[in-house]
Amino acid sequence: MLIDSEATIPAERSSVAAVVAGAPRVAEIAARCGEKTETARQLAPEVAEAIREAGFARHFVPAAFGGTEGRFEDMTSAVTLVGEGCASAAWVASLSAYAARYGAYLPVEGQAVLWGDGPDALMGGALMPAGKAEPVSGGWRLTGEWEYISGVRHADWVFACCVVPGKGGRSDGRGDQHFFAVPKADITVKDTWLTLGMRGTGSNIMVLDDVFVPEFLTLSRLDISMGRATASEARCHTVPMGALSALPLTVPVIGAARGALRAARERTMQRADRRGVPLREKPSVQIDLARSTAEVDAAEFLVQRASRVADGVEDTEESVVRGPRDFAMAVELSVSAVERLFHGTGTTGHFEGDQLQRFWRDVRTAASHSIFSFDTPGAAYGAWALGVGNGRPTERMHG
Repeated sequence: MLIDSEATIPAERSSVAAVVAGAPRVAEIAARCGEKTETARQLAPEVAEAIREAGFARHFVPAAFGGTEGRFEDMTSAVTLVGEGCASAAWVASLSAYAARYGAYLPVEGQAVLWGDGPDALMGGALMPAGKAEPVSGGWRLTGEWEYISGVRHADWVFACCVVPGKGGRSDGRGDQHFFAVPKADITVKDTWLTLGMRGTGSNIMVLDDVFVPEFLTLSRLDISMGRATASEARCHTVPMGALSALPLTVPVIGAARGALRAARERTMQRADRRGVPLREKPSVQIDLARSTAEVDAAEFLVQRASRVADGVEDTEESVVRGPRDFAMAVELSVSAVERLFHGTGTTGHFEGDQLQRFWRDVRTAASHSIFSFDTPGAAYGAWALGVGNGRPTERMHG
């Protein structure tokens, strides 16, 4: 059974956020459509629609355009719940919600276009700079290819990142990074996402061919990094990017680890050894489950604390260097937990269609993201703790 949606909400909160209340339904639909999603290498249409209906798209949208201007802690709880059913669904739901935040940094005219049909437009983000942006009268023309656009086939808009030479007055002549909001109609998708795990994210290549983007649909990456929203004072729009770091990518991994725990418990309850002794009665099995559960609990505590920092509930000098360290460690703990669970499945756990092997593939694949390498944030935290230099990590955008 999936975790009750209210279980992860602090007792002092008077109500459950809409996105958290809707997350268990998304998880159930996503789990039911697991094989369909795997085969298609993208979310089943009913899963994408469930994500939209649950309020992921509108959670960080400005109130002026019908959005929730929600809390990061609530998004963390909701994504974790979805991850219990399907890691790919959690990944797309998380990145789409966080990409929608970018709209708050557009000129107001651009925001009106972005959410002209309401606050539930699904967003995607090409967060690493690629392609070419040429200035033209009234805007820009974009041409090129952008890799790893999670949920691109379901996105109504995608924020493409480009280096814009000379814009912003950089002294090194390299130009600044800008985002360009591109509607679905202008996007061509190149089917390249053939992976071991996280297949349902459909993180294919986006192709733009001489696409015009008006100036009011462009924004500076620096404004996002500094939390300089255009016309909003909501915390979710004014928080510096350094307080978020890899949060959007970490939480789906923890949700998947929770799903693996559930699948492992259910399997163990039904299995016996060669002598007919139920596996659940064996101390070694009990200890392995306890250790894996403790690791996932620890990982979840780390991201919950980071979410409170992002919401401004907890904020210290240490949190700047602690967050990236904690995200990398949370993923390491999740990998360790799932690896142990998978190792104990026996031969049956390796068959296609088995839930546990899918969680294992998804967690291992997601954990390979370069942002989860512990060395860089670990060194930054260690330097800070030991007073070496300024001990501050460089900004790391999720992508």
